Amino acid sequence: MKFFASLVMAAWMALPTGATAQGGGPATDLVVVELFTSQGCSSCPPADALLQQLTARPDVLPLALHVDYWDYIGWKDQFADPAHTRRQKGYAHEGGRQMVYTPQMIVNGQDDVVGADAMKLSETIEAHKARPSPVAMTIDGSQSGTGGVAVQLRRGDTAPVLSGPISVQLVRYAPLKTVDISRGELAGRRLDYANVVEQIDRVAEWDGQGTLQLTVTLTDTRPAALLVQQAPYGAILAAATLN
Repeated sequence: MKFFASLVMAAWMALPTGATAQGGGPATDLVVVELFTSQGCSSCPPADALLQQLTARPDVLPLALHVDYWDYIGWKDQFADPAHTRRQKGYAHEGGRQMVYTPQMIVNGQDDVVGADAMKLSETIEAHKARPSPVAMTIDGSQSGTGGVAVQLRRGDTAPVLSGPISVQLVRYAPLKTVDISRGELAGRRLDYANVVEQIDRVAEWDGQGTLQLTVTLTDTRPAALLVQQAPYGAILAAATLN
């Protein structure tokens, strides 16, 4: 099974990929994979490792959102945020699921994948890549020296009519963090965590009509991404990195 999973991953990493426009022009949409994980969860490390492998794909935006509901079992997750737990519960409510769990991956705000199921995740990503983009995003990073990135959103050429509210969210994350865990189910382990989400801020709201133009200000050098999402926890309609 491990050998088969390795073959799946090798084929997956060899797939053609796109890139996100930074110098002005249409941005190639990214498939967003949100991993809800915890340092207190003994079954999470394989999913954490899978998410780290995803960072090699420029057509995917992998994000690790650490939740706080495992903190009581002996180890407080250093990256946990109650807002991440609320986001996961919001996805569960929108998707008609009765429970939340770790590790769980949510793809483009719609489909959930259990744990580190590389084959299911690969199939789900490819299915989302094959769909036409509901929102066309243009990014002009020429102002990046001043901390400002100009963004334009409009309905995609082949997309159906959009309806609001649509939330535009700025995500800041750390590319890699290493933690020595001394208590709990993973006591004694040193683990790497990729694309650890540190902040999600709503920077605009859009009704889906006409063209939305905004300038996103980046106050530091942390990696940043923009998510365009059917509010509050619906489908992610477009996503791009900003730096």
